[in-house]
This record gives sequence, C-alpha cells and structure tokens, in this order.
Amino acid sequence: MKIVKRIEILSNSLELQNILKKLDNAGVSGYKIIQHVIGKGNRGRVIDDLEGHGLTNGSIMNTCSEEREYQVVEAIRPVLKKFGGVCVVSDPKSIIH
Repeated sequence: MKIVKRIEILSNSLELQNILKKLDNAGVSGYKIIQHVIGKGNRGRVIDDLEGHGLTNGSIMNTCSEEREYQVVEAIRPVLKKFGGVCVVSDPKSIIH
C-alpha cells in the first residue's frame, strides 16, 4: 500500500468551474465531482429546493502524491479565500496509485 493525499473541496456550486480550471492549470486529473451537496454548516442550512443549483454546494475529491499536495492546495486557496468553501486533506492508503 502507498500513502497518498486525499483532497476534498466543498464550495458553492457557482465556483466549481473556477476551482476545476485552477486544478486543470495545476495539472491535476482524476478528480470526482459530486453536485447538489446539501447539509448544514456554520453558515446555516444548504438546501436544494430550487430549480437552479446556484445556492447549493458541490464537492470535488482527488487523490495525489504527497509531493503534489502543496501545489493542489495552493492552486485553490485563492478561490476558497475569496468565495468561501472548505478544503480537507487526509492521509489514506491506496492499494493502487
């Protein structure tokens, strides 16, 4: 098994394309996107009861090498600081990477 970095990004759905562009520019591939993420955080409830998804959140998940972690995090940090969101990095083990 190999230690990898799992990077999970949660942001407003309107900012997902901006974040994906930053990830693409940083050479990141292999990410997964979950749209219409609802729940409750420190800013209150996020619900999905409208036709559009502008008020919902989206989630992006990626795994990368330990060496690549800093580059990925620094690429998205400006977007999260300006528009809000969360980025969590964890240390899972991968059987294939």
